[in-house]
Amino acid sequence: MSTGSEQPKLTVDELAARFRGEMIPVTSRFAYFSTLPIPEDDLKQYLNDPIAAVSPAIVAALPPIGVILAPYIEKGNGKEGDSVTFEPPAEPRQIPSARRELDGMTILAMAVKGIEAADYHYQFYNALAALLADHWPPEVQEPFFRTIREELSAEVHGEVDEKSWHLKQALVRRQVNVRKETKLFRDYARQSFEDTLTLYLHGTCCDIDVETGPRQMPSRYLRRRLELLTTLFPPPEGYAVLPEQLKSR
Repeated sequence: MSTGSEQPKLTVDELAARFRGEMIPVTSRFAYFSTLPIPEDDLKQYLNDPIAAVSPAIVAALPPIGVILAPYIEKGNGKEGDSVTFEPPAEPRQIPSARRELDGMTILAMAVKGIEAADYHYQFYNALAALLADHWPPEVQEPFFRTIREELSAEVHGEVDEKSWHLKQALVRRQVNVRKETKLFRDYARQSFEDTLTLYLHGTCCDIDVETGPRQMPSRYLRRRLELLTTLFPPPEGYAVLPEQLKSR
């Protein structure tokens, strides 16, 4: 079902409340609603393929998720929340996704117009990683904190992505004992987990290349993080983030 162009702009809250009962199950944990007609092959690319690659351990840790596929998403202005639009918003207000909670379900609104499949997958996995990072259990947090502290002690340069890079720089500049668990440390560690988990999920689903650059952490430390996540969140049967893991299965 589609809302069509009769309603050019609806907040994500309005859409979620209006179509919560009409969401179509994809799995026992994921459902979706589309605000525009989407061919079956594209639905597979937006939903079935990326969901199938998510570790069962991650699925079990997440709440029920409803995915709203939308043409574009416009960032809210403070008075009203983020909105689904059928025309491209001004570039500074255009965002790839939005998240809301409704009746025990997490709603992820995902923009699909003008977005390459690889970029959509990245944004989808980043939304899942952010959700898990907001509620990560001690059995996940503790080993990741330990890994981060070891990297900081070794003065490992770089990070996985921009957000964690900037938080790492703030921690190193403003805190003498960078291993001490302060708000600066927790903020950095949480973002580092989100960025690393996004890469892990994206790499499990798709054949991707890690961009090299002056801010990228050395590959041996990145591999160590990915190996930790493989232990914490084993990929589904037939999937692997590192090629040799698939060969050994």
